[in-house]
Amino acid sequence: MSGHVAAAEVEIEATPERVWRTLVDPDCVRQYMFGSEVVTDWRAGSAILFRGQWEGKAYEDKGVILDLDEPTLLRYTHYSPLSGAPDEPASYHTLTYALEPVGAGTRLTLTQDNNDTEAAAEHASGMWRQLLESVKALAEE
Repeated sequence: MSGHVAAAEVEIEATPERVWRTLVDPDCVRQYMFGSEVVTDWRAGSAILFRGQWEGKAYEDKGVILDLDEPTLLRYTHYSPLSGAPDEPASYHTLTYALEPVGAGTRLTLTQDNNDTEAAAEHASGMWRQLLESVKALAEE
C-alpha cells in the first residue's frame, strides 16, 4: 500500500457469505454507497463504475477489480473525478474489503491507500466507517 492508509472496521452479526452478497448486490450497493449505481461483472480484471449524483452534480467514479475471493476479499482501484485530481495512475486509490469469520459473525475491514496526507486518510476513514455501518445494517436485516 502506498501513501497514507485510511481504515475502518465493523463486526457484523451475519455470515461472511451474507456480508459478501450485501457488498456485491446492486440494490445494496446503491444503499450503502451513497446512492451510486454500480456497473461491473464482478470479475478480476473487469472495470467497475459507480454512477450517481452528488450535490446536484452527476459523477462516474471508475476503477478495475484487482482481486475477488468470495467470500473473503474484494480489492479494486478507484478514481473519482470529484476529487479534482487528474485521471492518472497516481490519483487512484486501492480499496480492499477483507471479510473474516468471527464466531457466528463477520469482521469486515476496509482500507484505502494512497491518501496524500494523514488528515486526508482520517477524513476517508470517517466516511468508510459510515459506509461499513450501512453495510452492517443491510447484512443484519
